[in-house]
Amino acid sequence: MSASHQSEQLISANPAAWPVAPGWRAVTDGFFASEAGQKLLDFLRSRLAEGAVIFPPQPLRALELTPPGQVRIVILGQDPYHGRGQAEGLAFSVAPGVPLPPSLRNIFKELQRDLGTPLPSFPAPGGSLVRWASHGVLLLNTCLTVEEGRPASHAGQGWEHLTDSVIRQVSAGEHAVLFMLWGAHAQSKRALIDASRHRVLLANHPSPLSALRPPLPFIGCGHFSQARLWRDGHHEDKP
Repeated sequence: MSASHQSEQLISANPAAWPVAPGWRAVTDGFFASEAGQKLLDFLRSRLAEGAVIFPPQPLRALELTPPGQVRIVILGQDPYHGRGQAEGLAFSVAPGVPLPPSLRNIFKELQRDLGTPLPSFPAPGGSLVRWASHGVLLLNTCLTVEEGRPASHAGQGWEHLTDSVIRQVSAGEHAVLFMLWGAHAQSKRALIDASRHRVLLANHPSPLSALRPPLPFIGCGHFSQARLWRDGHHEDKP
């Protein structure tokens, strides 16, 4: 395996090699010590031993780049991109230089329509959302690994126990947070969020299959302008 390919995929199922911000450590350590966490690690080790190509190389990167005390917005995805070189551990984000997947292209289209934000320059930053993550946007998938060419191949293997706990931790935190739930899968997590304390925005998934469809088309949803107004009213530490 070439070094470039190693950098694109998971090499081992070793949580010690997956850094997270200190504020997430209790929930991640508790998960990997649990029966569900051990079963997930056994599954990942088994698939790696069988030669499966698994993305991304750092499954917990969202928890590394966005500490819990800095979370102001949560964008919830489903599982990582399943094409080589695409997944980088942040929901919807791809590394600089990687062609934009259709859902991410629609996210940038809505940003342009809603806020007048120019489309990102290519190849850099391209579709990278690292800057968002470093400014308080938790880009969390509910399942954190996937196999090449096999979307949702690791769904139901245990990651959801961890990511549900992350959502609960954010909901229980001291800061009010805005949640963007795009699509039925993300919206199924709504019950984990204390809507009396937090703002929850709903829309269809930005996928071309649903972005323009009723009842809540993603294109035209206005979530980004709503988020800007909400953030201006709640937080002084704006990027």
